[in-house]
Amino acid sequence: MKKILLIFVSLFSLQALSLDFVYTKHSIWGSGSEGNEYAIEGYDAVNYFTENKPAKGSPDFAFKYKNKEWHFKNPQNLALFKADPQKYAPQYGGHCAWRMGVDGVGVYGSAKIWTIVDDKLYLNYNREVNDRWVKDIPGFIKKADGFWLGKNQFKSLN
Repeated sequence: MKKILLIFVSLFSLQALSLDFVYTKHSIWGSGSEGNEYAIEGYDAVNYFTENKPAKGSPDFAFKYKNKEWHFKNPQNLALFKADPQKYAPQYGGHCAWRMGVDGVGVYGSAKIWTIVDDKLYLNYNREVNDRWVKDIPGFIKKADGFWLGKNQFKSLN
């Protein structure tokens, strides 16, 4: 029994030291990093800008952009997105902005954990990560831009 407890404590300790590990669709720890078949989990990208909050989109107002289906809650938001998708689409392809700024690893961001900075939408994986992100947003953006634009090596784990 002591041996099993020691193994469990050792594994838990190692996990605690690695707070930024990647969740997958099959993870026992949670979901969110795996993304889904819809861009930003089916949330309306325009709504963050127009109403300052996330809102689920509808397949009735869908648009294909960058090989993903985007959903919008109404035809007005769909029209705004169609007119200028780069204005509304999240940065880094919807990957977690904090993680992109740390090491360039592409982990999907959550549509519910978001920030708008200089009229750009950034997603983060969870609240804990977002708490890290807000401590140095300009620094993380600068580093993430470097990874995303190819100045550093971008690594996708998804």
